[in-house]
Amino acid sequence: MTSSPIHSPRRRGRSIRRNLALAAIVAGTLSTGMPGASAAQQYGDQARLRRDADAITALGVTGVQARLVTSDGRNLTATSGVADLTTRRQVSSNGYFRIASVTKAFVATVILQLAGDGRLSLDDTVERWLPGVVSGNGNDGRAITIRQLLQHTSGIHDDYPDYTSAEDFYQHRYDTYTPEQIVARAMRHRPDFRPGTDWRYSNTGYVLLGMVIQRVTGHPWHEEVRDRIVRPLGLKHTFWPGTSPTLPRPHASSYQRFKPGEPLVDVTEQVGPFAGGEAGLVSTTADLNRFFGALLGGRLLPPAQLAQMKQTIPVSKEFEPLMPGARDGLGLFSRPLSCGGVYWGHEGGDSGWISAAGVTADGRRSVTVSMSGTIADSTDDVLRITRAESKLVDDALCSTPNADGKTD
Repeated sequence: MTSSPIHSPRRRGRSIRRNLALAAIVAGTLSTGMPGASAAQQYGDQARLRRDADAITALGVTGVQARLVTSDGRNLTATSGVADLTTRRQVSSNGYFRIASVTKAFVATVILQLAGDGRLSLDDTVERWLPGVVSGNGNDGRAITIRQLLQHTSGIHDDYPDYTSAEDFYQHRYDTYTPEQIVARAMRHRPDFRPGTDWRYSNTGYVLLGMVIQRVTGHPWHEEVRDRIVRPLGLKHTFWPGTSPTLPRPHASSYQRFKPGEPLVDVTEQVGPFAGGEAGLVSTTADLNRFFGALLGGRLLPPAQLAQMKQTIPVSKEFEPLMPGARDGLGLFSRPLSCGGVYWGHEGGDSGWISAAGVTADGRRSVTVSMSGTIADSTDDVLRITRAESKLVDDALCSTPNADGKTD
């Protein structure tokens, strides 16, 4: 929609309403004995979050929900767009969504907990725990360490089942795969590079980590995530759905266009190929903020293991445009903040969904955004959407000044 000139009555009316709303918030806050600066700051945080969510839907994304937890514990939410294109109902601020590769941060946390308990070493080879699994076509589990799986430096090639058309989606959306099947697909290919010499994002590496967790503990990776992270933190809306193709309510619907010019396809109901620790969890913005705040706040890992998780290397030049300035740790990425310093988090995307979570280095300020129906017909479309998502995270995490000149 074209913006009205700054002097137009409509723009002036909106400004008056904003000022009146701000005055009402400040007055209400003062009446309860809280400092007015905090109310103004809350209004500013809320307004920026809503503005940035609207900027994402303006790029053609169907629906957005975002949640910011400030350093003093305030929960601020913003939604934009619609939850589905049929009913045009509002996006829920507490909606469930598939978090895709954000799952990797949970799996990495379990691996590092096991390392802290002395049950494995990050320098153990894959062969030690999964003998014979990584072999053939130049793949050698004896030359790949757990650390390299965590940090995407293993060189293992990804060969994932994917939907190539609407017909393909309808035919295969309920197909299931075992971790062994996914790894076997990768073993048909030669490695992308010699282990430890380069960086390339590898979902298969995290499938192998899920298999390592089961070999070490005797339990599936998602049960260890549940018992070690979900239950202790009280993440009541985070779970592994198994082979269920549906999401609990409330949730937004997601859409994908397989080729430019073709009709949109509702891809919400599907199982997907994710059988291991590379993806697969369902969660909410509130639960993800709590998880990342606890992780960076030192509540899930001993200091030595958290420090190892935060030892980063540059991502590849091909990947960097999607996450400018990103460096990869062990299941966590660091990104620079426009206000100085870095934040930590992870992103994920699958079949029209994109999610991102970020938290400040001290774990006190966190934000999660979920986008449903991310319609991208070109690489430029993808870049525009990811930049808008990155701006939302940066704006949310960069502190706003208080009246005394200090920052939140």
